Order: sequence, then C-alpha cells, then structure tokens
Amino acid sequence: MSLVNTNWLEKNLDKVKIIDCSWHMPQTQRNGFDEYKNKHIKNAIFFDLVKNSKKDTDLPHMLIDAKSWEGIVSNMGIKNDAQIVIYDNSDVISSCRCWYNFIYFGHDPSLVHVLDGGLKKWINEKKPTFNNLTNTISSNYTANEKKGLVKNKKQIDENINLNKFQVIDARSRERFEGKVPEPRKGLRSGSIKNSFCLPFSELINEDYTFISKEKILDKFKLIKIKPNKNVVFTCGSGVTASVLALAYSIIDIKYKPTIYDGSWSEYGNN
Repeated sequence: MSLVNTNWLEKNLDKVKIIDCSWHMPQTQRNGFDEYKNKHIKNAIFFDLVKNSKKDTDLPHMLIDAKSWEGIVSNMGIKNDAQIVIYDNSDVISSCRCWYNFIYFGHDPSLVHVLDGGLKKWINEKKPTFNNLTNTISSNYTANEKKGLVKNKKQIDENINLNKFQVIDARSRERFEGKVPEPRKGLRSGSIKNSFCLPFSELINEDYTFISKEKILDKFKLIKIKPNKNVVFTCGSGVTASVLALAYSIIDIKYKPTIYDGSWSEYGNN
C-alpha cells in the first residue's frame, strides 16, 4: 500500500508519523519550508530534501551516508517501527523521493506511504491545516542501508552493453529527446543510450492523485518491459524518478525501488 488517500489519513492522524516533503524546482521561486510554516497537516514534520542530501557534491539530492540519515530521522522523532505518511505541495510530487529514501535506508516498505493528491487535495477538500511548528521527541533510529537500490554512473554505462536492467527516464519527452535545453545550467540535452521515456506527469491526474493501477500498467506496457527484467528509474536529479518507482510498486508489489541517483544532473554534465 504505497499510497493512502486523504480520508484514510484524516482518520489516522494520531496513529502515524506525518512528513511534509515539499520541494520545488528553483525556477518556481517557491520555498517549501516557508509554505510549511504557513500551512500544513496536523503534526506534520518538515523534511528538507536539499539539506538532507549529500553535502560534498555538486549533484542535487544525492543520498547521504547511513549515519547522517540516522541522525536526521532520530531528530524527527521517528522510530524504526513507525508507520509513516509523506505528502507534498509540489508539482513534481517530491514526497516520492522521501518515500524512496526511507526504503533505501531500510524502513519496512509496508510502513511507508505517500498521500495521494498531497496537500493540494487535502486543502481542496477543506480538511484542516495548521501553522504551528510540530514538536518532536528524539528517537534512536537505526538505518539498514539497501545499497542494491541505487545505481551509479559506472553501472549505468556498463549496462548499455550488458543490458541487465532497463532504464526508464521520468523527464518530459522534449528533454529526453534533446529538443529543449535542460533547466540546470551546464547540462547537455539528450538521454542515456538505450533508455526509455515515461514522463512522470503522464501518471498524475489533474488533482495530483496517481492514475488508476490499470492505467499505470498500460503506460508501462507501452515501454515493453521484459519479463523478469530489473527496472531502474532516472530523471533530472532523482526526484521524479521516484514518482515512477512508486507507480511501478503499485503494479508490482514485489518491486524494490531502484534509482540512478546522479540521474541526468550527473550523466548530462558537460
């Protein structure tokens, strides 16, 4: 159950840990934390996608080390057996990246959920919001890093010849085909050789909920994923790749989300 709906969350507010992981593309000039301070779901804790990523790199949103992750989650007051619901107020459904991070660092996937439709749907349904900062009591969280759930550039390059897994790109078709410039400076246009394109936006309805399981399956069938073939997702910086990973987990409950962490920010670097 990767997704939960707004009614379910409203009934279970006091039984789960709630995370606001709103992150916006730089060109939007929006600040997730400022918006969180103004309006969020009761008891929500803010997760800063930029601050909680690897520091000693120019690449955005790279996974941090396990010890740092333990400190971040412990400071949020989240325990290893906590049931977690993550939401966002972002056009790029950034909550899915936080979902992936928790699974990568060993949290039980059955306990990590994304709020379908996010804060937008919650507000549209006139459900209550708050502007007070949520108090937390530190825990002693322990990470269990699943290194097989991430790919690096060397593995991506080797796979072009070995073809051990299929690479699916969540960026727009225009970016994938190199018809428009990349939003980040210094990146060439184009895509990874032999990769496929499935824009994450095609899996999202107008109200920011995911399309139905049947429609998700149809979208992936168009890519002709081979039976028993591993699937690795990529995008610009590892955020919308996680949207595809979550969607794929809906149609394959045994799938363990696997991301090329550097994504095009690394691969397309001139």
